[in-house]
Amino acid sequence: MMHTGRIRKLPFDPEKAIAHLRARDMKLAALIDRVGPFTLRLDASPSPFESLLESILYQQLHGKAAATIHRRVREFFSGDPTPQQLLDVPDEPLRAAGVSGNKIKALRDLAAKTLDGAVPSHAAILKMPDADIVERLTAVRGIGSWTVEMLLIFRMGRPDVLPVTDYGVRKGYALTFQRVPKSRPLEASDLPKPDVVFKRGQRWAPFRTVASWYLWRACDLAKGTPPAGRSART
Repeated sequence: MMHTGRIRKLPFDPEKAIAHLRARDMKLAALIDRVGPFTLRLDASPSPFESLLESILYQQLHGKAAATIHRRVREFFSGDPTPQQLLDVPDEPLRAAGVSGNKIKALRDLAAKTLDGAVPSHAAILKMPDADIVERLTAVRGIGSWTVEMLLIFRMGRPDVLPVTDYGVRKGYALTFQRVPKSRPLEASDLPKPDVVFKRGQRWAPFRTVASWYLWRACDLAKGTPPAGRSART
């Protein structure tokens, strides 16, 4: 996703979270020692509508190509479009910007569900439990649980999100908790099933977001990349 440049503080205490994780899981504690401080930064976004619009445009595209399409869309509307503008605009300008037919349908569904209240406002979503947010937002065409989980982590800073289907989380889990020969690269068969990640992750609650962040960093360490402030998937 594109970074907005607006940074918000985390709505939970990272030191308390890390102390909890250290006490509950010795292997995760060892990973925390290797990675170092928890440095997740939140991108602020004015509304779920704008966050999901960006997510739809970025789906299944290289970051640079997606950023170009997003820029063209914003240039056409002289900024981020409103839901009503997305419903009113014909397909041709969006196609000219590089938006596929399926994504146009998804954007229109997002706009319609925002106008009828199915997609909550920024003020409303802040008061909603995670499960309700996932249920409401995955009703939008083209939006799956993973996309909403990324919003919960990187936009809202919810502390207890564990995206068990995420490739990086599963790879980080394999590197941290499974005996994988160092003489060969990880293979698909080495990756744990989502239910395996979920089961161990229960001991990390209510700070599974922090554990997820460290699992992503385990992938960075395996590649020889210095731990970053955010996951590459934001």
